[in-house]
Amino acid sequence: MGERCCAAVVRVLVLQAAWALSGGQVRYSVPEEAKAGTVVGRLAQDLGLEAGEAEARRLRLVAPGRRASVEVSGASGALVVSSRLDREELCGKSAPCALRLEVLLERPLRVFHVQLEVTDINDNAPVFPAARKNLSLSENSPPGFRFPLEGASDADIGANAQLTYTLSPSEHFSLDLQKSNERNIEPELVLTKSLDREMIPVHRLVLTATDGGRPSLTGTMELVISVDDANDNAPQFNQSVYKVQLLESAEVGTLVTRVNATDADEGLNSEVTYTVTNFIPPSGRDVISVNPNTGEILLTAALDFEEVSVFDFRIEAKDKGTPPLSGHCKVVLEVVDVNDNAPEVWVTSLSVPVPEDASLGTVVALLSVSDRDSGENGRVRCWVWPASPFGLEATFAGSYSLVLREALDRERVSEYEVEVRAEDGGAPALRASRGLRVPVSDVNDNAPLFAQAVYTVLARENNAAGAELARLWARDPDEAANGRVSYSVWDGGVGVGGGAAGFSSSGGSGWRPASSYVSVDAESGRLWALQPLDYEELQVLQFEVRAVDAGEPPLSGNATVQLFVLDENDNAPALLPPAGSAAEASGVAAAETALAGAGSESGTLWAWAAWGAPAGQVVAKIRAVDADSGYNAWLRYELWEPRGKGPFRVGLYSGEVSTARALDEADGPRQRLLIVVRDHGEPARSATATLSVSLLEAAEAALAAGSSSSSLSAVSRSAAGVELGAGAASAATNVWLVVAICAVSSLFLLAVVLYGASRWAPRAAVLSGPGPTTLVCASEVGSWSYSQRHSRSLCVADGAAKSDLMVFSPNFPPPPPAPAAKDTQPEPSALLDTVSGIALLNLAYSLFLQLLWLNCCGQGAVGASRVLKKSKAPLHLSQCPAGIPELLMVGGEGLLVKKVELYPCAVMVRS
Repeated sequence: MGERCCAAVVRVLVLQAAWALSGGQVRYSVPEEAKAGTVVGRLAQDLGLEAGEAEARRLRLVAPGRRASVEVSGASGALVVSSRLDREELCGKSAPCALRLEVLLERPLRVFHVQLEVTDINDNAPVFPAARKNLSLSENSPPGFRFPLEGASDADIGANAQLTYTLSPSEHFSLDLQKSNERNIEPELVLTKSLDREMIPVHRLVLTATDGGRPSLTGTMELVISVDDANDNAPQFNQSVYKVQLLESAEVGTLVTRVNATDADEGLNSEVTYTVTNFIPPSGRDVISVNPNTGEILLTAALDFEEVSVFDFRIEAKDKGTPPLSGHCKVVLEVVDVNDNAPEVWVTSLSVPVPEDASLGTVVALLSVSDRDSGENGRVRCWVWPASPFGLEATFAGSYSLVLREALDRERVSEYEVEVRAEDGGAPALRASRGLRVPVSDVNDNAPLFAQAVYTVLARENNAAGAELARLWARDPDEAANGRVSYSVWDGGVGVGGGAAGFSSSGGSGWRPASSYVSVDAESGRLWALQPLDYEELQVLQFEVRAVDAGEPPLSGNATVQLFVLDENDNAPALLPPAGSAAEASGVAAAETALAGAGSESGTLWAWAAWGAPAGQVVAKIRAVDADSGYNAWLRYELWEPRGKGPFRVGLYSGEVSTARALDEADGPRQRLLIVVRDHGEPARSATATLSVSLLEAAEAALAAGSSSSSLSAVSRSAAGVELGAGAASAATNVWLVVAICAVSSLFLLAVVLYGASRWAPRAAVLSGPGPTTLVCASEVGSWSYSQRHSRSLCVADGAAKSDLMVFSPNFPPPPPAPAAKDTQPEPSALLDTVSGIALLNLAYSLFLQLLWLNCCGQGAVGASRVLKKSKAPLHLSQCPAGIPELLMVGGEGLLVKKVELYPCAVMVRS
């Protein structure tokens, strides 16, 4: 036995170690019953792998649907026998016995096809159906009578199954071998000499079957031949071979065929009974049966073409003579294949999940498809259903790869339910399917996207710190960390408003980032206010909110947020100093004092009026501002005391205090007026002003007005200011008349000189750098409520020391030519009409102011704006009437318009 195994191992041949033209097939051969560990072939070397590469890339076998009995050695990459190989168990009588294996190699994933042929060895001895065979022969059987014997069967194939028969020595009998077909040899017992029952009633012979293996194996059967008395005619069949074709789908009980045998004898010697003998293969005993009386052969079990395609068996017809005689015929039953086996789909390898950025052609799964039917019934067509980004590629007969045909997008489809369908070519066609679940893994290929590109947020001023202003939301269709969004405020925002977002009130760079005003919750996107907002400091804050996901690399998206601060009526009106006071001449300091004192009671204001002044004569003007805007800054003036029909009235929106009727001495030397200034906010805020009007003679009133106009640098009057008595004013009337005439003459000459100089002096409307003192003028406009609605603010976002200045164009008509001093003077309420005796003073003074106006603003510049750009020189206010210092802030690096009410004014640029 050891020599046989060694000889079998030596016969291991590598049928084909190189790639076959059919797609890379490697073929090996191994004998059956090879010991475990026997090397079939050096698979790794035949596949072109380097030493150690087979183990590193996990070279392994896949044998769908059956036990392979071989395996790949991880260390050497050789194909070795792992368990008992029995060719008869694996393939039966099929030749050759070829096992189709698939070899998988990872990194990258590749599939190779290996065909392993299991060769037959002579390990099965011939076997007779029975160890003993009883025969009966009539003594009158003539020499040459033939008696067919049941042959032996050998489970091996090829030469190992080629049987030869020998008969033990006998003078009456010999053995004749008949070759029924290419596969089978049937022994027949031939009578060579007439029998004599009286001499030898029973003949005992031994039939030996020997196969063609090396060494050969044998099997024996004892023949017991009884010699009967004369029934000398045996039944004869009408044909020696019956060939029948039957569908494998035939039902049990189906009539296969009918055999018929006749006997020339008479009586019992002619009555025939039928039996079935000599089944090839032996499993045919369970498939058919014969009616002993009629010779009908019926189907007793279901047929299966895939198991046995041809049944060979013999029918014996035996008469009832003594001894009985028999005749034989052969029946060949061919099973016709029908499409009774659906295709089978096996998933041999599955690589999931598939990244959504996987390249086209990526192998997702390996499948094996088979059909046990033959011919068209076994030809299988495969496809993928429903339509998906995946397709099938045939790699070998019955092997397919599921590959990626189209780009994936997890945000559109996160998982595919793929069904691989197989259909054979039978009629009707049979189908099979195998479902695959292919999830798609996410990659960070989507940036966060806000629901809006621009968010408009409205917030009232004086909100509580930490108040929620809005909720922002950005969507990222990715999943897990790739879709987890965090929010942040980008400090590139720009605020539009007062000093906090542009210039500070001190004139320096006071830019503040948006993150100092608002904050956004990193997870929820809620926008919070970090501090109370002040409309007077900031009206519009524009910034960006950035949404960043947690992917690798992270992606981001931006949204612009425009935060509009809504004004609340939180500032009471603030009274401005009267025209010509010391507070007015102090410039910026007076403006800050006036705004800081909003809502407080003001000091007593003074004015003078002449007895006999007609109704409608303006004696004073109450001037106030409100830091709010819109209706909250629209002011109205009411005369609170005295009530009733007093000698004075107040303009509702102009604040001008004028005579309600002609004044007479009955009105007394002084009138005390209590004026309330209210805004239109809800609730309304107010401030009060006390105006003390002294009633004088016309000359005294003129002297008082002149004294007030010429003392711009004097200290302002307090609430308990000095009152001019009626007697002192009357005594100095003549002196002041002379002084007034001299002053008018001097002013007239000065006006002529200035007018002449203006004809040749260059005019500049724009200052572009340091240089000599230059005048920049604006025209006079109407009431404060109008200028408040046309106010503008300048904001510098980068904090650099620039001095860009925007002033405005109210587009008012030019001032009148100069007939009336009231229309051209900066502050008409600061002067009182004098008596007709000093009309020359009014005319000359008006002419002087008109010439000064023309010299300052130039021709054609009335109502136009001037722009001061890129000036690095310090700016100072000069020659401004009351109220302008409160409305302008002048710093070392620029000029900022806070509240705009245009008056004739000069801004001096000093280097």
